[in-house]
Amino acid sequence: MHPQAPPTTAGGRFRGSTPLLPLALIVSLFFLWGVANNLNDVLVAQFKKTFTLSDFQAALVQSAFYLGYFVVALPAGAFMRRHGYKSAVVLGLCLYGVGALLFWPAAAHAAYPMFLAALFVIACGLAFLETSANPYVTLLGPAESAAARLNLAQAFNPLGSIVGVLVGQRFILSGVEHTPAELAGMSAGARDAFMRGEAAAVQIPYLVIGLCVLAWALVILLTRFPPTDMGEESTPAMRGVLRRLLRDGRLLGAVAAQFFYVGAQVAVFSHMIRYTQATMPGTSDKMAASFVTAGLVCFMVGRFAGAALMKHFKASRVLALFALANVLLMVLAAFVPGRAGIYALVASSFFMSVMYPTIFALGVEGRDDDERKLGAALLVMAIIGGAVLTAAMGVASDRVGIAHAMLVPAVCFVAIFLFAQQRRQHAVAGATA
Repeated sequence: MHPQAPPTTAGGRFRGSTPLLPLALIVSLFFLWGVANNLNDVLVAQFKKTFTLSDFQAALVQSAFYLGYFVVALPAGAFMRRHGYKSAVVLGLCLYGVGALLFWPAAAHAAYPMFLAALFVIACGLAFLETSANPYVTLLGPAESAAARLNLAQAFNPLGSIVGVLVGQRFILSGVEHTPAELAGMSAGARDAFMRGEAAAVQIPYLVIGLCVLAWALVILLTRFPPTDMGEESTPAMRGVLRRLLRDGRLLGAVAAQFFYVGAQVAVFSHMIRYTQATMPGTSDKMAASFVTAGLVCFMVGRFAGAALMKHFKASRVLALFALANVLLMVLAAFVPGRAGIYALVASSFFMSVMYPTIFALGVEGRDDDERKLGAALLVMAIIGGAVLTAAMGVASDRVGIAHAMLVPAVCFVAIFLFAQQRRQHAVAGATA
C-alpha cells in the first residue's frame, strides 16, 4: 500500500511539509553518480596497466563515459517532459545498473572495448539522473527552501566521489605492477594470466554496485511520489527558444566555459595517479590513489568555502580568482614535477569545486523558465569536454610527457578566467547603465 501523497499546488509545489522519503531517495542519487564518476579515475590507471595502453588509449575511459552524457542529455530532457521526473529517474537507474553489470562479461573476456561500451551505458543512465534529479529536488517542498534542498543534495556528490575512489583503491587496484621489460620477459601464458587477473578485479565491485542501483530503482518505482506540474511547452515553441539561445553570446560563453571546466577537471583527476607514478618513481597505484582521495576532500571543502565567499563577493569575481589560482597551479605541476607538482594538483581541486555550479548559474541567470530549461540542457551537454579534453591530454602526455601535459588544463582554466572577467564586466556595465 502506497503512502498518501502530500497536497500540491497547481505549480507542483507543496502546501504542506517537504515529503521526506521521496526527497531522501532523490538526494541519494547525487551520491550514486558521484561513486560512478570518480571510480573512472581508478579505472584509467587499472586499464592502462591491465591492457598495456598508451595514455591516450587509457583516457578513452573518460571519452566513452562523457560521450554518453552528450548524446543523451537532450533526449533525457524530452523523456522527462513527456513521462515525468520519477520515470526518468527509474530509467536512469536501470541504465546505470545494467551498465555496471556489463563489467562482468567484459572482465570475463578481458576486452577493453566491452568495458568502454559498459561505461557508455552507465553514462547514459547518469545523464537521465542529472537531468531530472536537480530540478526535481527544487520541487519536493516549499519554494522558499528550494535552494537549501539543492545545496544539501549537492553535498552528497563529493561524498560519493570519495567513496568511489576508496572502493577502487581497496578492491580494484592490486598494487602489483610490472615494468615493460618484466612483461616482455614473461611467457605468453603468464602475461595472459596477469591481464585476466587484473581485469577480473573490477567484477565484484561493479556487480555489487549494479545490484544496489537496480534495487534502488525498484524502491523508487514502488514509492509514491507527489505529482508535479511539468509545464510542458509545445515543440514549435521550444524550437523557437532553442534558436534564440543558440544566438545568445552570453549563454554560448557559459557553455564554452563549462566545456573547458569539465574537461580540465576530468583530465586532472584521470591523470593524477599516472602523474604521481611518473614523477615519483616507485609509488604504487594504491598510494597514488590516496592523492586522488585527498583532492576530493579538498574539492568538498572548497565547495563550502566558495559558497561562503559568494556571500560577500560576486560569483564572477570568485570564479575569476579561483580560475587564476588553478592556472598557476597547473603551470607549477607542469614545470616542477614531483612532490610539489602533486601537491599543486591536489590543491587545484579546492579551486575547481565552485566552477561547475557557478558557470551554470551565470549561464541561466535572468532568463525566463523556457530559456532556463533549454539553457540548462545545453550546459549539461557541455560535459562532453570531459571526453574531448581528457583524450587531448592523453595525446599530449604520450608526446611530451605527463608533466608538460598539465598545460592542457592550464589553457582550460585561462578560458574560464576570461569568461569570468567577461561576466564581471557585463555586471558592471549593467549596474552603471
